[in-house]
Amino acid sequence: MKLILRKLKKNQLLLRETDKGGNLYVAHINEFEEKAADYRLKTGAYEELSSSPIEEILSKVTRLLNDLHVKNKQISLQQYKKMIPSQLTVELAYIYYNPKTHKNPITLRPIMNTIHAATTGISRFLDQSIRPLFDKHAQPRPIIDGGHLLRQLEQYVRNGHLKPTTLFCTADITNLYTMLPQDESLK
Repeated sequence: MKLILRKLKKNQLLLRETDKGGNLYVAHINEFEEKAADYRLKTGAYEELSSSPIEEILSKVTRLLNDLHVKNKQISLQQYKKMIPSQLTVELAYIYYNPKTHKNPITLRPIMNTIHAATTGISRFLDQSIRPLFDKHAQPRPIIDGGHLLRQLEQYVRNGHLKPTTLFCTADITNLYTMLPQDESLK
């Protein structure tokens, strides 16, 4: 393993897991960085920071939750504890990319790592609160993977819905999250 890492470093190569299929992708670092820069430029949704705003973000999130709990009494102590970020473990969210080798030309899928972000506790709390309602009322349910699709199709056939006129289609949505207006989404 160390030999592989040394060779990659010596030749300025990058090794990444692909977006689908669990394969590995090897590319020159400059090529990969160029694709990432092109993506950021094209979407206009991301910018490189010259300094870390983590202290400011942590302060704003903490102040908001304190106000909701103490000042306005809109959340309970239990809810507050579930959502408040830990100063010891909080990290600035960051972006990385997985190559989409099933596309021609090869593009990149941006992944935001927010596992230790200041708002992760709020996200988890909201997901736990809203998920039961969503699961109960959202129809049709999303397809998770190929096996799930086959089971859904078998059920569709058993229910007598498959007709000679049935049409199937797929859609490829590009940059969904960067298309959502942030200000309106927050309201």
